[in-house]
Amino acid sequence: MELLVPVAILAALVAFLVASSIRIVPQARRYNIERFGRYQRTLQPGLNLIIPLVDRVNTRLDVREHVYSSDPKPVITQDNLVVAIDTVLYYQITDPRAAAYEVANYLQAIDQLTVTTLRNLIGSMDLESTLTSRETINTRLREVLDEATGKWGIRVNRVEIKAIDPPGSIKEAMEKQMRAERDKRAVILHAEGERQSLILTAEGIRNKLILEAEGHQQAKVLEADGEARALERVFRAVHDSDADPKVLAYKYLEMLPRLAEHGNGYLVIPAELTEAVKTVASAFAAEHGGTRTAGSTGANGAVGPAARPQAIGAEAARVTETARAAAEEAKIEAARAKQNLR
Repeated sequence: MELLVPVAILAALVAFLVASSIRIVPQARRYNIERFGRYQRTLQPGLNLIIPLVDRVNTRLDVREHVYSSDPKPVITQDNLVVAIDTVLYYQITDPRAAAYEVANYLQAIDQLTVTTLRNLIGSMDLESTLTSRETINTRLREVLDEATGKWGIRVNRVEIKAIDPPGSIKEAMEKQMRAERDKRAVILHAEGERQSLILTAEGIRNKLILEAEGHQQAKVLEADGEARALERVFRAVHDSDADPKVLAYKYLEMLPRLAEHGNGYLVIPAELTEAVKTVASAFAAEHGGTRTAGSTGANGAVGPAARPQAIGAEAARVTETARAAAEEAKIEAARAKQNLR
């Protein structure tokens, strides 16, 4: 019984020493170990053994990529305007020993370095350049921060400007300028649209007039062709009927009264009227001077003087009817040609 108490105490001490010598480090974590206050080593993820009462864990660091958003900082531009700029920083610890022993507070150091770098950059740029050169500012910030934080065991992966807030009066002036610019573009676009509309309308009217003129031209050509064919058929009909000058002169005199039907009350007597009257008069004089009496027929079957005018009239009516039929047929062909053209 006397031995059980020391054995129990010894067992508890051994268990305490074993538990104190085991350190389990999670994934993406690093533990800095100090021995008698001096940096000894950095524990990696997994099971690690240390010397109890001699080694101790000084700092526990997370080596994953972190995001740090700073508060808006006032910065003065080259044209003496104060703008508030806030940034977003993406960083990662690459050397746990340097992050723990080279800088007291690496987040504060990075924040202050970002502010000073921003003031140097924005101080050499006006407001308009500041608003339009975010990519340039981001690149320059990352280069400066990466170079400065390298000895601290920290790598800056990316720096982004989250917002640039100019003063309220400047915002109002910028809004007025943008509104005026939009109104100007709207007026220009409206004027351009009206100009294009007028051009298209003029082109449409021009094409319409050209097409109408071409249609009238083709219609007149077809009409002239129809009239020419009609005259040709009339001439062919007269030629085929072998009408003598007497019949033609008689029909000429017969047509004269019709010339005044559609006029304005004046009748123009052509110069050929005298020749036509002479021809008809000579024809009737020759018939009356013959040897046969009216209504008599010679031995060779010739028509007498009294029957000759009726024969001439019948022959003239036949020739006129043939010519009229040819003219009607030519008009029908001309109307058909016009319909095909349309």
